[in-house]
Amino acid sequence: MGVITLTTDLGHRDFYQAALKGSIISQLPNVRIVDITHEIPSFDIQRAAVVLRSAYHYFPKGTVHLIGIDTVLHEGAHYTMMKFEEHYFVGADNGIFSIILGDKEAQELYEIDIMQDLRYLHFPLADILTKAACHIARGGDLSEIGQPITTPLKKVLVQPLVDANSIKGHVSYIDSFGNVISNISKELFDEVQKGRSFRLHFKRNESINRLSWHYNEVPEGEKLCLFGISNFLEIAINKGHASRLLGLQQDEFIMIEFIDA
Repeated sequence: MGVITLTTDLGHRDFYQAALKGSIISQLPNVRIVDITHEIPSFDIQRAAVVLRSAYHYFPKGTVHLIGIDTVLHEGAHYTMMKFEEHYFVGADNGIFSIILGDKEAQELYEIDIMQDLRYLHFPLADILTKAACHIARGGDLSEIGQPITTPLKKVLVQPLVDANSIKGHVSYIDSFGNVISNISKELFDEVQKGRSFRLHFKRNESINRLSWHYNEVPEGEKLCLFGISNFLEIAINKGHASRLLGLQQDEFIMIEFIDA
């Protein structure tokens, strides 16, 4: 039984999400559909990439991840299938594949070659992309429904600015608990820190000078920072909404200063 995950900006108010799932089940009745999220802001491929990169590796190898962001048919639109780290990704070639890859290489990369059904011209997500996802979930080869390409459309996330004694990053995502997730990875932090003390600076002259292992390590209502399941630095408040209480919003800057003993 194949597994198909869904990451979209369709929301829960309209019928689009139900139509998408109905299309998949009509083609593959025994498929297991897992919603990663349908609450990505409209057309926000960077937010979708952050969420998907944090989630996909929890699924079994061979899972198909269907990405429903900015998929509307238009002149020059291309749809892509990618095999990466034994997972499959299907979506519009709008830059999201290059963000997911980062500095790594895809195992396979194909442009989907499936004729658009004119009855669903306005909704290729529930036509071209579901057909590709179901084909892969059945065990089909990418080469049977696509043409090989060398690279996807390039678009990269804003990268942290680094020098010997500091990292300047920004807020890349705010989750439903109000936790503020940055674009500073654990690997980058360790590489620059070199065992030194640090001070994390952010809005309102707030600062934090120690890493926590879990949210309950500080008293309720106190701020903390930690590397969560996304493996990126988070600013949080134990039992509180850090984004609202600390005034931190999407794309705001934060800075880590490393201090020699």
